[in-house]
Amino acid sequence: MKVVVVGGHGLVGSRLVTRLQRDGHDVLAVSRRSGVDAVTGAGLDDALRGAHTVVDVTNAPSFEEPDVTDFFRRSSDNLLAAGERAGVSHHIALSVVGTQRLQTSPYFRAKQVQERLVQQAAVPHTLVRATQFFEFMASIIPPHSGQSIVHLPPAQVQPVAADDVAAELAGLVASPPSREPVEIAGPDAYKLNELVQWAMYSYQDDRAVVADPEARYYGAILDDHVLTPQGEARIAPTHFRDWLHEVQSGSIEMPHVHHPDPIARVR
Repeated sequence: MKVVVVGGHGLVGSRLVTRLQRDGHDVLAVSRRSGVDAVTGAGLDDALRGAHTVVDVTNAPSFEEPDVTDFFRRSSDNLLAAGERAGVSHHIALSVVGTQRLQTSPYFRAKQVQERLVQQAAVPHTLVRATQFFEFMASIIPPHSGQSIVHLPPAQVQPVAADDVAAELAGLVASPPSREPVEIAGPDAYKLNELVQWAMYSYQDDRAVVADPEARYYGAILDDHVLTPQGEARIAPTHFRDWLHEVQSGSIEMPHVHHPDPIARVR
């Protein structure tokens, strides 16, 4: 079965491609670096020809308006239209837990646009919402920033390893489209400020972290309910403490994670 992973060279996409190849699928990883641009539509028809499933794990290069909404609207429109022309049987789109509850944020308003386009499309689909990745949590505060105090909201989070998200997506490739969104979360809940301080200390960053309810997350104020699953979720197996130990030991590489509008207010 041919599977096209759009954003297949990124954090989740590269892991998903490896898993799908191991499962015996005919996998094509596409992104702008391979000459396929979902925003302009360039190369999409050729890439999707003969595809059974398309998995969209792209993310916007800018999280500011109007660029972020333009990215998700145009890329989703183009992917879904090309998928319909190609006769794609299953479109899987990766979104974020809490999207519908964070509409004061430009980024999450843009993700809501993406979700609506997927849900209204003629192509059979599965919408997947994942919590924040471990990789993001461990790199949320740039090292050696020269600041003494880090302000973070004390809201509850339930982050997940990118590799576990890739594993769930690989399983969905072999499943029929879902009428209801699928949510994925890690096994443990934490206060955001406490989790990030733990990660900072593990990298010998001893700056103080202040629990600040007014610190914003992509422009939104958080509470304990917006970033955690509110219904039944698929709980991934990897614990943050184990993942962080593997990163520190060199067993897994800590990738660069793109977050141009960091959630922390550092002062």
